[in-house]
Order: sequence, then C-alpha cells, then structure tokens
Amino acid sequence: MRCLSKRFKEVSKNVNQKSNYDVHDAIALVKKNATAKFDESFEIAIRLGVDPRKADQMVRGTVSLPHGTGKTVRVLVLTKTPKDQEALNAGADYAGLDEYIEKIKSGWTEVDVIIATPDVMGEVGKLGRILGPRGLMPNPKVGTVTFDVDKAVREVKAGKIEYRVDKTGNVHAAIGKCSFDESKLFENLVAFYNNILRAKPSTAKGKYVKHVSLSSTMGPGVNLNESSIPAESA
Repeated sequence: MRCLSKRFKEVSKNVNQKSNYDVHDAIALVKKNATAKFDESFEIAIRLGVDPRKADQMVRGTVSLPHGTGKTVRVLVLTKTPKDQEALNAGADYAGLDEYIEKIKSGWTEVDVIIATPDVMGEVGKLGRILGPRGLMPNPKVGTVTFDVDKAVREVKAGKIEYRVDKTGNVHAAIGKCSFDESKLFENLVAFYNNILRAKPSTAKGKYVKHVSLSSTMGPGVNLNESSIPAESA
C-alpha cells in the first residue's frame, strides 16, 4: 500500500476530487501543487474508449509540442557513414552502428529516443527484445525510421514526443515542466489533446475520451473538464 507523504497530503487538500476543473484553473492548480524540491514534469493522462487488444483500435502517434517538454532528450541514431555525421551535426548525442549495437546487446539503453535509417533495420530488428519493452524500438509510423535523420533529430530535440495507449486504455505523457508559464502549458496541452482526437480509430465506438486528468510528477491528479479544451477545427 502506498505511503503518502505529509507534503502530498497537504497539497491534496487543494484539490476537490469530485470536481472537473476548467482547463486554465486545472493548470494553475497543478502548478500550485508542484512543491517538490525539483522542477516536476507537468503530466496528462487520458482514458480512452478503445480496446487496445484489437489492432484496429490501437492509438499511437507523435506530436510536436509548441514549447517542448523542458527535458533534455538523449538521441541515438543507428546508421552508417556518412549519415552518422549528419546526425551528429543535427544534434544527436550518439550516432553510429556496430559499436552501439554491441553496447545495446550488453544492456546499454541510456537514451530516450533511437532513430534508425531503413538500410540498417535488419540489424536493429534483432534488438527488439531489448528495445521493445523500453519503448525505444525505431518505428516508421512515428518517424523514427527514416533517411532524413537531420529532420528527425531536430524534431525530437525541439519537443516531438511519442505516445501510445497502454493495455488499460490510457495514454499518459509529460507535456512540459511545472516551471513553464501557464500559457505555454496550455498551448502544449491543446496540441497534445487535439492530436489524440485526430488519432481516433474509425472502429472505436461510443465515447472516445472518457476522462482527462493533469498532475505534476509528485502531485495529486486534477480532474479536467475536457469540454473546456479548445478543439481544432477539422
């Protein structure tokens, strides 16, 4: 059973768990409750009306947050020469092939995103058992398998994130830092939420978005009235 800290219990008093807050009020409340001794991430959790066990109801994609995540993203590009130098010039932290494949086989996964060029996916695919469970396996559907490594690296470094519905039908992501201005958090939230709406599977029936909550890394969840989030026009 989770042992709640005095700090958590105290900030929880600020939240009415029976209320669904307006988006601006919710953002302000999450920021107020972010009292840990580090810059907490600003997180969103969305419960969807889909069945992830069915392939045609899988919700997965990427979104470029207008103001980034506030996190330094470590990027590895698996590729051959001269693409490795192109990747490094674009800002990748690591680039190469044989050296990093051997390191990964030995258990090294100290990166946040792995990008690969299509010509090396035969070798990268053999790392699936290591990279897959960690969410690091390159995938063409989310733009991490591409010959345009310059663009891919720059997008990830600028705040492009990947999301995927879990087995319980929830999508969870960090979409900023609690030190961000409320306006920046609002714009990141709107971008993320509308991307989720566009990703709705055609086979999903009934209510698509069932619940939305916001929180800081160490703070209580704040229920959100999703109708207060501006929806982009089709």
